[in-house]
Amino acid sequence: MKLKGCGQRFQTLRKFRKDSQTLRNRGALFRGAALEAGFGELVGAVVEAIKTAAMFRDVLEELNSTLLDIQPIIKDIESLNKGLDKEHETKQLIEIILKGNKLVSKCSNIQRWNFFKKTCYTYKLQRFKESLQLFCQIDLQIQQTRDIKDVLFGVKGLSMEVRRFSSKEGSGSENGMFSQVAVVGSCKVPEPPGKVVGFDVPLAELKVKLFKDGVSVIVVSAPGGSGKTTLVKELCRDEKVKGKFKENIFYVNVSKAPNVEIILRKLLQVNDHRMPEFQSEEDALNQLEQNLRQMATDPILLILDDVWSGSESLVDKLKFSLPDYKILVTSRFAFARFDSTYILKPLHDDDAMTLFHHSAFSQNGNPYIPEDLVNKVMKSCKGLPLALEVVGRSLYGQPVAVWQSREKQLSKGLPIFHSSSELLACLESSLDALDSMVGLKDCYLDLGSFPEDHMIPATALSDMWVEQHKLDEDNDAFVILHEFSIRNLVNLVVMRKDASEADGYYNDHFIMQHDLLRELVIYLSSLDPVEKRKRLIVELSSNNFPNWWLEEKQPPLGARLLSISTDETFSFNWGSIQAPEVEVLVLNFRTKNYTLPVFMEKMEKLKVLIVMNNGIYPTELSNFPLLCSLSNLTRMRLEKVSVPSLSMSSLHLKNLRKISLVMCNIGQAFKNGTYRMSDTFPNLLEIDIDYCDDLVELTGGFCDLVQLMKLSITNCHKLRALPEGIGKLVNLKVLRLTSCTDLMTLPETIGSLSQLTVLDISDCLSIINMPIQIGELHNLSKLYMRGCSSCNLPSTIKKLQHLKDVICDEETSYQWLRNLPRVNAALFVGEKKRARFGFEFRCKREGKSVRLKNPTRKAASVNLCRPHTLNIRSKRVTGEPTFSHLFRFSARNIIFSAT
Repeated sequence: MKLKGCGQRFQTLRKFRKDSQTLRNRGALFRGAALEAGFGELVGAVVEAIKTAAMFRDVLEELNSTLLDIQPIIKDIESLNKGLDKEHETKQLIEIILKGNKLVSKCSNIQRWNFFKKTCYTYKLQRFKESLQLFCQIDLQIQQTRDIKDVLFGVKGLSMEVRRFSSKEGSGSENGMFSQVAVVGSCKVPEPPGKVVGFDVPLAELKVKLFKDGVSVIVVSAPGGSGKTTLVKELCRDEKVKGKFKENIFYVNVSKAPNVEIILRKLLQVNDHRMPEFQSEEDALNQLEQNLRQMATDPILLILDDVWSGSESLVDKLKFSLPDYKILVTSRFAFARFDSTYILKPLHDDDAMTLFHHSAFSQNGNPYIPEDLVNKVMKSCKGLPLALEVVGRSLYGQPVAVWQSREKQLSKGLPIFHSSSELLACLESSLDALDSMVGLKDCYLDLGSFPEDHMIPATALSDMWVEQHKLDEDNDAFVILHEFSIRNLVNLVVMRKDASEADGYYNDHFIMQHDLLRELVIYLSSLDPVEKRKRLIVELSSNNFPNWWLEEKQPPLGARLLSISTDETFSFNWGSIQAPEVEVLVLNFRTKNYTLPVFMEKMEKLKVLIVMNNGIYPTELSNFPLLCSLSNLTRMRLEKVSVPSLSMSSLHLKNLRKISLVMCNIGQAFKNGTYRMSDTFPNLLEIDIDYCDDLVELTGGFCDLVQLMKLSITNCHKLRALPEGIGKLVNLKVLRLTSCTDLMTLPETIGSLSQLTVLDISDCLSIINMPIQIGELHNLSKLYMRGCSSCNLPSTIKKLQHLKDVICDEETSYQWLRNLPRVNAALFVGEKKRARFGFEFRCKREGKSVRLKNPTRKAASVNLCRPHTLNIRSKRVTGEPTFSHLFRFSARNIIFSAT
């Protein structure tokens, strides 16, 4: 017994010595490469423990998330404290991490059946996480306050030294130089931060624009974090650029709230180290122009970095009439008013991988990280240079387990900027700028309602915003989208250039949102508790519902916008949620069959329903009749679905004002039948049918919708005829039949549409004769008939007294100008079409002239190069230009005759 007791004491002593040696080794490690390495060891231990200690998985995953959040901060603290000789300030944090390492190690050795220790150590892990958070929230904040005061004290002393040196006139140019540069700063181009990789193609393209003659202002435009400043800095290091501009390259950072006085002082100090004196801003600009003229023996390049919207006037002020003087602007905004814009796009995979490797690995590479894992993490950065650098740096020197943990988080939908405050701040600053306009940021946050990499129809957004944000119909929505495009927050895509957008027709307008900006939108929308969110965006895969959805005592949701996206594996066992405040519901899916959720019935405030199939083929829609319960529904958009006639006839939507059917199978629903559409839609004002290929004929019930004001049936190539009763639509103001190629004629009753102001039959190739009743449309003011060169016009068109604009082809214009010479005939030449012009222009009045104008803002003559005013009297114009854009001739009071 005595020997056994001695043996136990010996084993205890040996274990104590081993633990002590371990602590001494770890202490040496922290004092050496120190905090960051020890922290990395803790993260690795937690990741391993998640795999082996299943009973602690939930709390360990929470701890891992916390560690990843503060990891970049730990790295910065270590490097800064080392440089400032304040390594002792991290002693307390080192002790916390040592305890955490020991605690996690013990958790890995606890058996599954030991419930007592499970409860005990779960509590200890929670306390450890809280102590770590408490240190960051209190101790670090106190140190930060102390450091800020140290900095302020140092700046105050430096300021006094600057004033002392500035007051010594004539004491030597070196002292004068020091004082002025310290106060105002230098215009020298800063060096790029480290080696620049992945910008070879943008650099070459930007140089072409820079060396182009006749261009004075070039704008490099892209979202924040795209590498605009890095690209420009690298451009200034290029040998050809330096060879052309030599010493005349000047750099000024403008920023969000520019101080014009300081900017002008910087520029006035370029060749003179004395502090510049001027009486006013105008005086400073005059002095600056004179200084630049003296330097104009060589070309001059002025770089204005980070120019925000509202600061364009500064660029205008700095534009001087000097030879070979160019201004290069970087901005998150696209300024259409300036000569040339270079849109910096996200990096392609090859360049992105090059930059990511440079940030994540040493020059010798990193052979033990699997390439497929590296590729997955790289792709999550979406080609954004800042994201590639930040994520790469955060994984530099980390073990495979940390890489796997990061990839796992990303695959679960955790935003890439979740662990990087630097990246989050950069992206969020672009959205913060939207606060300057009321409601603009809310509209942008709504874009997260649509799937990733999806072209969002402008008309769908308009439907949402008109009802939810009280906009004045479609034009206001397009103004907002244009503003987003200018700020580089979306890409505005116009599928077909069409002048009819002047009448509020935007069916061919779509937007694309950068993936990272979409992630940011979803992240910002999810910061509040689920029941308090203004917009709720849910993505469902298989039957994996979020926890709050499955709760028995589910609190009512307060969201006004609800978006639900499902994939091909979803089984439509919806369950039940309470969303009484929802005004806009967006349903995205990719299945061949789709069942509308039953809980829609209780959405008493629902005003807008958008059902979008993102698959290839139209979806069979079930549960259609439950729409009858939506008494406040005013707008409904169905995209790529099959609408059965039985379901349509059973509906009664008394408050519906607009219905949009895009790429739907509606032939059976709208075929001639017995039901009256006015019973289904008693207050319908607008119908928009686009790309519905199975639509051959319209039911006569359409003609009962006497309150209808807009009817658009576009790109329905099999539509053969309109019902004769269309003349009953006495309130109709807009009728669009664009690209209905099989439509043979317009019904004779069209003359009864006394309120019609806009008629569009563009690309209705089969219409040969316009009915003589067209002359009875006394309120018709605009007629679109592009692509209708075979259409014969009756003499009754002379009765169209209010007709002002006809948008047509060259051949059709002769008929109009012969019968109605006072009309504005806008002639369109199709995209990339070669055309030979040989006209003799004659004017009714002496001395008249006409300027050929291009809506792309480039004045066009026969060679499309420069503004050219033609003398109309017996002036012959010939030539063979190639047109890359649509353009039109304004032809009021002009008679065209072919030569």
